[in-house]
Amino acid sequence: MIFELMGLWSCLLRGNLLPGRQLGVHGADHGAWKGCTHAEAHTIDQGGVGVCAGSTVSPVSVRGAERMSAAQAIAVSGEEMEALRGRVESRQLLDSDFALLMRILAVVQRFAMLLEQKRVSLARLRNMLFGARTEKTDTVVGTGKGEKEPKGKGKGHGRRGAQEYWGARREEVRHTELTVGQRCPDCGHGNLYEMKVPSLVMWFKAMAPIQATAFACQRMRCSGCGKLFTAPPPQEAALKKYDESVGSMVALLRYGNGMPHFRLAQLQHSLGIPLPASVQWQLVRQKADSCCALIYQSLTRHAAQGQLMLIDDTRMRILGEQPRQSVSKGIPIGEREDSPTEGKKATHTTAIVSTTENRQIVVYATGRRQAGENMDRLLSQRESHLPAPIQMCDALAHNLPKRFQVILANCTCHARRRFVELVEPFPREVEIVLYIFECLYANEETAQHRKLSPQERLDYHQLHSGFLMEGLRDWMQGQMARKNVEPNSVLGQAFSYVIKHWEPLTLFLRVPGAPLDNNLCERILKRAIMHRKNSLFYKTFTGAEVGDIFMSIIATCVLNKVNPFHYLTEVEKHAAEVREDPESWLPWNYLQRKTAQPTVDALPP
Repeated sequence: MIFELMGLWSCLLRGNLLPGRQLGVHGADHGAWKGCTHAEAHTIDQGGVGVCAGSTVSPVSVRGAERMSAAQAIAVSGEEMEALRGRVESRQLLDSDFALLMRILAVVQRFAMLLEQKRVSLARLRNMLFGARTEKTDTVVGTGKGEKEPKGKGKGHGRRGAQEYWGARREEVRHTELTVGQRCPDCGHGNLYEMKVPSLVMWFKAMAPIQATAFACQRMRCSGCGKLFTAPPPQEAALKKYDESVGSMVALLRYGNGMPHFRLAQLQHSLGIPLPASVQWQLVRQKADSCCALIYQSLTRHAAQGQLMLIDDTRMRILGEQPRQSVSKGIPIGEREDSPTEGKKATHTTAIVSTTENRQIVVYATGRRQAGENMDRLLSQRESHLPAPIQMCDALAHNLPKRFQVILANCTCHARRRFVELVEPFPREVEIVLYIFECLYANEETAQHRKLSPQERLDYHQLHSGFLMEGLRDWMQGQMARKNVEPNSVLGQAFSYVIKHWEPLTLFLRVPGAPLDNNLCERILKRAIMHRKNSLFYKTFTGAEVGDIFMSIIATCVLNKVNPFHYLTEVEKHAAEVREDPESWLPWNYLQRKTAQPTVDALPP
């Protein structure tokens, strides 16, 4: 039926049969082609099949069609359709035919809108299945496609220098034939002196993630009394079976790199050093109970004092029921028994990146709370004399706290992505928008390269980015006001999103230190997404809480240039000291303690 209606409608467009040439090709124009000469009928401009924004349909007829439902428009029998088709071909329309034509117009418009939305949905599905290659402007709009200029060799391109392997074990190699102060064996005139920078030669060796040593302790038996005498094992093996580094490596592989326990167990078994999944869980649970839970609480308290907070969440499945007691006995933003989560079934993982005193802190929280509720729990620990922090997030309502005030900033990348998805039906409009964002990020890159202070960065953006953003808003509002863009179309919805959230989207033009996007938090959240992809779920809420502890510590160590493996090992070795004063064992304080070993515990600047 729908194709019959479309065929009939095409006949009407070709014949110009309505009185007053309301549907004529050269009639009144109220769409995007206003002001253009119509030598021939234009193709669809709003995406999909049907009447384009530039077609010559009177606004009265369009509004009348919009008021009709799809059910009314489709309620046409086959006999009526054939009779109407005959009258159209003979150009003998009756007065009653116009009401039927209005219903046909409603169906065609509805079908065009559905096709437009489906094209965008199919593009999203394609990106979900196969991944978007890139969202760069040149690739999206096709600028310079097929005209790649040859690029010269980039600076620093090639093999990595030996100094980049900061985690490698270092051994001194002395010259076996020459000594310092000796006469040069080549010229015989000068004396040899030692250079400050040695020649570094790299050598790589692979081994299992978890190593094991079997100490063969000698045993002797008395021939007279039969008493057995066994040589004592080394002290490290006599005290405990598993070194602290074993739990650190398991936690780093599991919660830092997304390797499930069973997968590591299979790898260890194939290498002849079995480490069952149950043992791995006992090791990480013991590490969390002994010291890491206290570190997590301290990180949360420091994160609450931040001036800038980036937040986002993602779904996370938990199979078991919520426990009555927490692993860390007081995790401030985790899932607690006093949580107002009754009736909620969905579970999420929230990632918060807090910037305070030139350091960044990451806090994960998994449970039935969404991002805004976790933000409320976090801000409840904020000192009262501090001003409201800047919160960067997307425009979803559940990201906002309800009990505390924040200075809201929205992500420009989320706004830009709405247009990237529309490049096929609206290439010209998308190219304009993407060019504005390209200039905006070029200004941000310049500000970062110059290492401007927050106030200097604000002044720079106000001078170089302010007029670009104002021009973008005026252009969007003008397109909507002149009816060049249908408000209910996907392009109109993208325009409305930017206009509605204009103030938080442009906060970087008014507040020093306000970021442009939430990309850092998006990358941090991928650690939880990688866990969900590889492990599919948490079995219990306790397991989710342990995951939050280690993900938070590992991500914070990485952002503050601290080796997470050595850090997790050291805090468990000094668990008693951590319990007495966890503040002094936070990653940045630990780094100051280990200044004597910068090549092991600190990442290069």
